[in-house]
Amino acid sequence: MADYSAVLITGAAGWLGQTVVDAFATGLADVPGCEKPPFPDGKLIATDMRSCQPPEPASFVSADLSQPTECQRVCAQLPPGALIVHCAGLVHPHRHIRELYQANHQVMVNLAAAAGEAGAKRLIAVSSNSPCGCNPTAEHMFDEESPYNPYLSYGRSKMLMEQTLRAQSKTAWTIIRAPWFYGPRQPARQVLFFSMIRGGKGPIVGGGDNRRSMTYLDNLAQAIVKAAGSPAAAGQIYWIADAQPYTMNQIIDTIERLLEEEFALSCARRRLRLPGLASQIAYLADRSLQAVGLYHPKIHVLSEMNKTIACNIDKAREQIGYCPSVDLEEGMRRSIKDALSRGLTI
Repeated sequence: MADYSAVLITGAAGWLGQTVVDAFATGLADVPGCEKPPFPDGKLIATDMRSCQPPEPASFVSADLSQPTECQRVCAQLPPGALIVHCAGLVHPHRHIRELYQANHQVMVNLAAAAGEAGAKRLIAVSSNSPCGCNPTAEHMFDEESPYNPYLSYGRSKMLMEQTLRAQSKTAWTIIRAPWFYGPRQPARQVLFFSMIRGGKGPIVGGGDNRRSMTYLDNLAQAIVKAAGSPAAAGQIYWIADAQPYTMNQIIDTIERLLEEEFALSCARRRLRLPGLASQIAYLADRSLQAVGLYHPKIHVLSEMNKTIACNIDKAREQIGYCPSVDLEEGMRRSIKDALSRGLTI
């Protein structure tokens, strides 16, 4: 088990960041071996929790990590030998592509330099499937030897983030690649997905048999905690997902069944079915917009809807003892329950 003087978690305002803060502050109750805080003797600092109240014993610090001096100021609060877990990032920019490179690449440039100056022991960064793009065939599964083939600007920004981290030499690093993740505290776009399914507009592009690896938030937090505690994880990349990929048909069918059978929310029981050509057209439109620095989230999402994005998690199982304990049905059950408990309309 690695020993850290402190833990800094960036991006704690996000739904992933909040889950990771909870995992380090109080443990993961449902995960054997992770029920207690992993590093109880070190102080825990979280950046940018905004209106969220950090759980004991975490403390909160506000910082604009896109500014080098801000990264230096935050990291200067860490004693030598600290762990930094970098959850901050941007998936969908408000309008301009440059926002992706600032949030994903430039922040890592700043953070890696500041971590080295502060004598941090390990920097764990949460990445994505996008640096590797989409699987070349329906049967293919990404592993840690898969080459970079970034999917448009988001993929390139995350690839540059990974390359920056791997190139620096002062701090040991670990990269966690997480595909589509889901769970409690989901943002509006995830709740909209539930509403679309309930209204009979769950999108199926092509036959719906394309597979997607997905990651329940607690599974992802478990992997981060276990990677942090494993000296062997230094200098390694891990794909992290649920135990198996799911087809788009399976994803939408599962959500529809849970809405009706367990939450008494009637569904139209239809699908918004589009030909595979719709995603190809959306991809061309997305690429054209991004070429002039612009971004449209719905076009981008549609461009991926007929793609297979699936990964192999054997390396994480074998090296850090990763064991995804929550599957799609249970994860979506918890997600829907959480959305309803927050008064959100599905």
